[in-house]
Amino acid sequence: MTDLPIAPIVLHAAGWGTPLVLLHGLGTDHRFWDVAAPLADVFRLVRYDLPGHGATPVPAEPYGIEDLSQQLADLFRAQGIGRAHVAGWSLGGLVALHFAAHFPALVDRLALIGTVPRYPAELRAGWAARAAAVRRNGVAALVDDLMPIWFSDRAVRETEPPVQTARAMLAAAPAEGYALACEALAAADLLAEAPRVTARTLVVSGGDDVASVTEAAHWLVATLPHATAATIPGTRHAAVLERPEAALRLLRDFFTAD
Repeated sequence: MTDLPIAPIVLHAAGWGTPLVLLHGLGTDHRFWDVAAPLADVFRLVRYDLPGHGATPVPAEPYGIEDLSQQLADLFRAQGIGRAHVAGWSLGGLVALHFAAHFPALVDRLALIGTVPRYPAELRAGWAARAAAVRRNGVAALVDDLMPIWFSDRAVRETEPPVQTARAMLAAAPAEGYALACEALAAADLLAEAPRVTARTLVVSGGDDVASVTEAAHWLVATLPHATAATIPGTRHAAVLERPEAALRLLRDFFTAD
């Protein structure tokens, strides 16, 4: 297990009420969740950059999802957060899933968006290959290929603002930070740990996301004791960015429901 420090991490907090921790995905940073600003009317929104992303330094050695989860627990203690809602997208969803399984007393409700607890063998190999490619050519070389996976054809064709936002974040991502996160995704396997999650959980996926994500959503709903599913039609992996109004409506309703 790698000891990931919390000292270099800057928290971005806004609003009042129950804390809602928002975890971003691979190649993005806390700005992925800028779209969640309207939720600050009922929640204290807490965001930060994962290691090797945004302003958080690239770790000196490889790490796993369990290390990111422990780092989040350390942040809770350092910030005096006793209990919070947690929402994570993609890589952030894996962190949230592990965190809810291992630190159940800290999680009130959980939202997993575009989350795969364990990738199929061919995709695990693909993550390793992507890490190697990024180390050779940088993250910017991948952006054109990623956009049709993240967004609908219309959004990509018309270069809509969410696509521009994603491109900018990815183009600025440090190559080694991205590569280390790819390797963490390749090694991640939370199939045995997921059933330990006791929190009420919302599993969200884009209506046209890739098969691995869609299948994972079905598995999570069938496996987690208190999980329900929601789909955002007409979107792919970055559904939160492409249709923020639909995503925020789902999250608001879920986190405020009796």
